[in-house]
Amino acid sequence: MNQSFKLRSTTRSHGILKSVVLVPATTFTLLQPCLTSEAQAALEDSPKVVLDEAWQLVNRYYVDGTFNQKDWQATRQTLLGEQYVSKQHAYSALRKALAELDDPYTRFMSPQEFKALTTQTSGQLSGIGIRLEQNKTTNAITVIKLLPNAPALKAGLQVGDRILAIDGNKTDAMDLEDASSLIRGEIDTAVKLRISRAGQDPFDLNITRDVIELPTVHTKIKQEGNNRVGYIRLLEFSAHASEQMKTAIKELEAQNVDGFVLDLRGNPGGLLNASIEIAEMWLNRGFIVHTVDRKGKQDDIRAHPTALTKRPLVVLVDGDSASSSEILTGALQDNHRAKVIGTSTFGKALVQSVHKLSDGSGVAITVSQYFTPNGTDISHKGITPDIPVKLTPEQLQTLYSDPSQLATFNDPQYMQAIRSLQQSIHSHNGKPQNSVAIPKQNRKAETVNRAQADSMK
Repeated sequence: MNQSFKLRSTTRSHGILKSVVLVPATTFTLLQPCLTSEAQAALEDSPKVVLDEAWQLVNRYYVDGTFNQKDWQATRQTLLGEQYVSKQHAYSALRKALAELDDPYTRFMSPQEFKALTTQTSGQLSGIGIRLEQNKTTNAITVIKLLPNAPALKAGLQVGDRILAIDGNKTDAMDLEDASSLIRGEIDTAVKLRISRAGQDPFDLNITRDVIELPTVHTKIKQEGNNRVGYIRLLEFSAHASEQMKTAIKELEAQNVDGFVLDLRGNPGGLLNASIEIAEMWLNRGFIVHTVDRKGKQDDIRAHPTALTKRPLVVLVDGDSASSSEILTGALQDNHRAKVIGTSTFGKALVQSVHKLSDGSGVAITVSQYFTPNGTDISHKGITPDIPVKLTPEQLQTLYSDPSQLATFNDPQYMQAIRSLQQSIHSHNGKPQNSVAIPKQNRKAETVNRAQADSMK
């Protein structure tokens, strides 16, 4: 996911992954009568191997032991009884079988889709650590950001450099995705970039690719009245999210912020463990989440006394805050650790595990349901904010088209967060409160949002 603030989403898969489980091909075998060596060899090359691997995983782990009142054994016989002309034919049959479960989160992924998912949740990729932008008029591809300690920065690439060619391929006829694909590659391989830099003749840079950790946590210190506010935006719960969050909290604490705003708007979720680890950075006690598996076994996950700060906290959410975002939000809200502001969250109360199949494809399987610490089932209804603030279509468009407007006077949800945070800071410190003044041009919108909030309580 990029840094753009995604306020509306109809195609994203809001999923919470318990873990990425790599299942070896030898784990599951077809339950067939004894076969000749020739027949066995043919079977091992058959797409049916992958189908049965997927079927057995679902049979073992799926949260609903009735399989949505379907005869899952008959489904297996149907899958293995068909003749498949290609892997794609078999994949289509498996997708159709999984659709019978009526669970959009239990799904098959092609090798390409599985690789994309595991790359996203790993929070890293192989490349040189740059972000590019393409001019719509000239098609010029320009470097707009360099990641810290990445190969591009170490090699001397600079923001503003224009990339003329990649490994000898001119970029003037490329789109941004084509250019990015050529720059990405295997670790320890080199890419040659032809660079145009202001005041210099074009020159070549050879850069060796490495593992790049993708930033998923972004922070700012905001001076709001007399208060220094640590603003943290969490984009997703990747494998590196918790360590990045830990660093962010410690750095902001060291700079003596008075309180925090944690922005989870647009965050689709990710790894369950990451949400639990991040919750523990804010909580010293209490439950974080309850999970229940297909046998009714409940796992109660408690916070340990490991909180990194006791300073006041406000959480921002919206309809695209899902799964792991909802676990974290529910834990902070139910334990009275934070006020929640915005609109109701997505409402996904299911946990998936992800398994790799023998041909590089994968299957995500819903393995349990979760409840907030107070035992609330948020399925299909989400978490209700403590202070609802609904944005107008015009405000949504402003924030969607220009993410730099987030956490400014043009962001009514953030402004409400600041007012609430200042009250908490006042109570926490026992000092007089100094509220943020609202510019004249924003007062009309502010009045509208207060009226909306009042009407929604």
